[in-house]
Amino acid sequence: MKETKLKAIDFFCSGGGMSFGMKQAGIKIIAGVDFDPDCKKTYETNLKGSKYILADVSLMKTEDLSKETGIKKNDDDLILIGCSPCQYWTIIRTTKNKSEKSKDLLHEFHRFVKYYNPGYVVVENVPGILKKTKESGLDRFVSDLEKRGYAVHYEVVNMNEYGVPETRKRFSLIATRLSNEAPFPKPDYSCPTVADFIGKNNGFPKIPAGHDDGTGFLHSSAALSENNLKRLAMTPKNGGSRHAWAKSSLQLKTYKRNGDGSFSDTYGRMSWDKPAPTITTKFPSVSNGRFAHPEENRGISLREGATLQTFPKSYKFFGNSNRAIARMIGNAVPPLYAKKLAKAIIESHGGR
Repeated sequence: MKETKLKAIDFFCSGGGMSFGMKQAGIKIIAGVDFDPDCKKTYETNLKGSKYILADVSLMKTEDLSKETGIKKNDDDLILIGCSPCQYWTIIRTTKNKSEKSKDLLHEFHRFVKYYNPGYVVVENVPGILKKTKESGLDRFVSDLEKRGYAVHYEVVNMNEYGVPETRKRFSLIATRLSNEAPFPKPDYSCPTVADFIGKNNGFPKIPAGHDDGTGFLHSSAALSENNLKRLAMTPKNGGSRHAWAKSSLQLKTYKRNGDGSFSDTYGRMSWDKPAPTITTKFPSVSNGRFAHPEENRGISLREGATLQTFPKSYKFFGNSNRAIARMIGNAVPPLYAKKLAKAIIESHGGR
């Protein structure tokens, strides 16, 4: 691990995916900031020595961060990271009124960037933020960085090309005022698949739907109704879809009414030899995407979802419910990708 003086504060840190990956690369994580109390124990357990600041960033004064962490303005070794909740800008059809509060969080993060003027800025979000750059504040954010002397690089990446076993496409930005060119990791095009990360050969014994692990490993799967168990039994293994039972009595009324082509991945199985779909906050539910196990009649377990997100098996998750833990996992930046972002910054920072 290359020695570095770099240190970071992770806004909207959730359960710590970005922070953990950055720490693995050698960057000191001073603190994570989030308003979700469910994430505190998970974050502080896995990131020993890093502080979890329970706060709503939109209500937080910029100078309060210095009081909490001791950071100073114009620190060349400081990285400010902003991975704000992004449901409002997602291209997936969702109810926007539930995520209305999250749409201005880039603007709130921008306040802290302007105030502290760090050496580096990192942003990760959904690709949809590029569809409405004015409304999301991205135009203003990038323009202001450039006016203040930052080199800015951003693009939409497919994380499968960076070693994450998902077809996870995300907007990633790195900016620096220390160089004429912003660092950014190059893909290795390793493109791993589901079989590289889960399955019996990878330490995941066969379990039924509704299995409660009862240990910190969390190889727990959601319960399924009798009809859903029948549907999965009829769904071909290794990538099968719900079209296998479309003409049976098990067909759902919504697909009869709206057409069988809508939401075609729901109730589908993952394929062993392909990357998983994007692991979302609702990945334990087979009705919310292609989240069924490739061959067992169940949805993937909490730990399988975390592993596909590249969390190590030793990573401990805590929450008031399995739903809260799934939300942490689905919201996370995959630690492996975060580590590669960090390595690019460390390489650029050199011996400073």
